[in-house]
Amino acid sequence: MFNLEKYNKINDFLKKTKKSTKIVAISKNHPQNSVLEAIKHGVLIFGENRVQEAQDKFQKIKLYNPKIELHLTGPLQSNKVKTAIKIFDVFHTLDRVKIAKEFSKHKHLLTNKKIFLQINTGKEKTKSGIFPEETKDFLFFLKNEMKLSICGLMCIPPINEDPNYHFAKLKYLANQNNINELSIGMSSDYEQALEFNPSYIRLGTILFGKRS
Repeated sequence: MFNLEKYNKINDFLKKTKKSTKIVAISKNHPQNSVLEAIKHGVLIFGENRVQEAQDKFQKIKLYNPKIELHLTGPLQSNKVKTAIKIFDVFHTLDRVKIAKEFSKHKHLLTNKKIFLQINTGKEKTKSGIFPEETKDFLFFLKNEMKLSICGLMCIPPINEDPNYHFAKLKYLANQNNINELSIGMSSDYEQALEFNPSYIRLGTILFGKRS
């Protein structure tokens, strides 16, 4: 069940504080009915973690609702890149050379698509993303060798650490590399994330409840 009251409350706060941040409603592992209910109430931006699930859930929806914007917020396998480009509008998780090379093969399909580079700010072995100190060189590689346009940086802070430290680190890296957009903040830390004026906050549990 989609929590419209919570969605409206956060949206009203964004309007009141004149923030340009957009909410990505993370619908992964939730049924299509929940998505349709959200759309009925005017929600247009959704996030999915898996290409196949997104295809099954959104292909027909996007056909009849061209205003729907679909974001990939989970790791991407290299053999799924071309399929993903056809259904997703924004990619939050470019995290390694292999994926960059696959994106580069399909540049003609990337018009009007947005790509964020995922930074592993906590250097966690269990998380995807490049390390902070690699950011400058990797962005150079993406722009000059892969000819890819990167609009922003994304991170997921370690679960037991102060998210503000990681958001500040990402903001610093963005400023250092003339990057304008951030994708930060989830259900547990979006309020802290908003202090850094991100382009997107990614909200799942708070809007759709616990995943099945």
